[in-house]
Amino acid sequence: TYKLCRVKKVFRGPKGTPYAITHDGRTLRYPDPDVKAYDTVRLDIAAGKIMDHIKFEAGNTVMISGGNNTGRVGVIQHRERHPGSFEIVHVKDAAGHTFATRLQNVFVIGK
Repeated sequence: TYKLCRVKKVFRGPKGTPYAITHDGRTLRYPDPDVKAYDTVRLDIAAGKIMDHIKFEAGNTVMISGGNNTGRVGVIQHRERHPGSFEIVHVKDAAGHTFATRLQNVFVIGK
């Protein structure tokens, strides 16, 4: 069995050990070097190990986990970067409707 976990932060701890912090408060040691913030990792619940990961990039399927669009599923169109403010992600759902939401509200669920 597995669980999808969204990576909030990746950093190096004592003696240069890499760590990833997930949305549910888990700390994962030695994540894949490709894993960055906002990516999703597939976590083996029993072992607590990362099975694989999904990058946060245009074309991947996402579910919205906060805001007015909570629960909507769609495909990432593009990401607007606004340094020092909220970054915006544009998503297109199955019905063809495009909507925008904050980066914090987006959870990648598939390729």
